Amino acid sequence: MSHILDELDVIKNIESIYESNSGFNVLKDFERVLDELDLYVYKNWEDGELAEGPNIDRHWVSAKFFWPREKMPDPMGGKRLLDYDCKIGYQKANFIKPRKIMEPDDIRPGTKKGKLDKTPIWIVEIRMPKKLLADMFGAELENMDIDNPQDTAVEAQPQTAEDQAAPTADAAGEEV
Repeated sequence: MSHILDELDVIKNIESIYESNSGFNVLKDFERVLDELDLYVYKNWEDGELAEGPNIDRHWVSAKFFWPREKMPDPMGGKRLLDYDCKIGYQKANFIKPRKIMEPDDIRPGTKKGKLDKTPIWIVEIRMPKKLLADMFGAELENMDIDNPQDTAVEAQPQTAEDQAAPTADAAGEEV
């Protein structure tokens, strides 16, 4: 039996991510790792939509994404993730969403709601080791330390006192 994904479940998952700063930050880090590993150069990977997650376990972070059945993401992209100790699973499923009401036949009998349409999709679950997220984040922090305005302001305060005396002498020397 195939798995069924409901549009309402996807919306609730996205709302819960926006309500939680940590969930949102983990998802951003997750996506950044996928980008750093050049996953989006493979066909259709950029078209995926978040279905579930991020789910954070002791050693893993996982998320499920979905694509229309005719736009399956290139399995070579998934193979690339295997080289970094990620686990990936593909599953055929159906996506249920209410039909836009354009005529009376689009309404479910006895309600004022649209009929439910099933669309065949691919669900791809990516399980990423937390260590990979931490390694990528650590490498990014090294670059951020150089450009972090708070760090430069702390370093600049002692230099500013010395530099203030030096420029006035230079300025006086230039004016003469």
